[in-house]
Amino acid sequence: MQARDVHEWHLLAPLPYTPRGRWLLLVNPMNLFETVSRLGHEQVVFFQHRESALRCVIAIHSTVLGPALGGLRMWPYANEADAVRDVLRHSKDMTYKAAIAGLDVGGAKGILIGNPETDKNEALFRSLGRFIHSLGGRYIASEDVGTSSDDMELIRLETPHVVGVPEANGGSGDPSRATALGTLHGIRACLEFKYGHADLRRVSFAVQGAGQVGYHLVKLLRAAGSKVFVTDIAEDRIEHLVDECGAEAVPMSQIYDVEATVFSPCALSAIINEDTVPRLRCEIVAGGANNQLESEELGTELERRGILYAPDYAINAGGLMNSTLELHGYTEARADRRVARIHDIITRILRLGAQEKIPTWQAAKQLAELRLTAISQTKLPYLASASPPRTF
Repeated sequence: MQARDVHEWHLLAPLPYTPRGRWLLLVNPMNLFETVSRLGHEQVVFFQHRESALRCVIAIHSTVLGPALGGLRMWPYANEADAVRDVLRHSKDMTYKAAIAGLDVGGAKGILIGNPETDKNEALFRSLGRFIHSLGGRYIASEDVGTSSDDMELIRLETPHVVGVPEANGGSGDPSRATALGTLHGIRACLEFKYGHADLRRVSFAVQGAGQVGYHLVKLLRAAGSKVFVTDIAEDRIEHLVDECGAEAVPMSQIYDVEATVFSPCALSAIINEDTVPRLRCEIVAGGANNQLESEELGTELERRGILYAPDYAINAGGLMNSTLELHGYTEARADRRVARIHDIITRILRLGAQEKIPTWQAAKQLAELRLTAISQTKLPYLASASPPRTF
């Protein structure tokens, strides 16, 4: 790479999140440190490489617990502001997810701007791998929406700071099975808390999303004897689950109206909003999707309506638990044992909420921040490796 073709910027600007789920981009170059402090992120970096058409934003929210690990999402954003909005929000959620899960990693997110169906190539991911390596281990990449374990393998050609490479090459592979398994453990905790039993044969589910996580979750639920309604934007995915395990198909627009014990969102963000909450006919919301609440106030509204909510970053932490083991020596048996802890994590959140008479989203936030505060008193932020830089 020649210097004239490589650009790196550190964004130090506030992006406040509005109650309606939209971000406002406000740049104040005169008071950068104050705005970064208010935002809460340690570092936001823009990477660009003209020759490979790389445009990437990496947001490191916190390294208090350790190097920041977060998925690398590839998506054809309509504009750069949308990409920045996503990377900032998701990176903060990763910090809370790692904290509540008891992991020794921080929170980060990467956004690769592009169409995952048409824009992928070896040069793109290898140039990104070089940029990731320049962060000295402060950011560890993993797969996310629009990327795969094969993409992580290309990044690994340039840096060791990546997880989720194919199992055949010593990695943990696709984390979606672990995310679904952890979600199931969390669902059992919700059932025990609300009904005093965890018999899935006595429970019905409305699952939104039949992608990687939703597919595995539906299979697990049907294997346990649950009645499952499922929907997805792709009809072939629904048909596959109907034929394979006997799930019942529901049109996308009607999933919120299904009378089921548990509504399990496993696809879109911000699907618990002012329009959908009044339509819910469930008693529990527990699913594998990220950022399910359009705003925290809607978590309080679910509580008011008597609907038990399992905070998303706690119940869907199985994928992160799975991936972090790759840093220390991965086996599926070790991963499954670690993922099983989600049952106790959700139980602890629910009990704290009942004890303190606060919504479950607030209880989860309280527990995560308690751990972050405690560890911050004993550790400095994770600094870049002092080892010599790689030469290419």
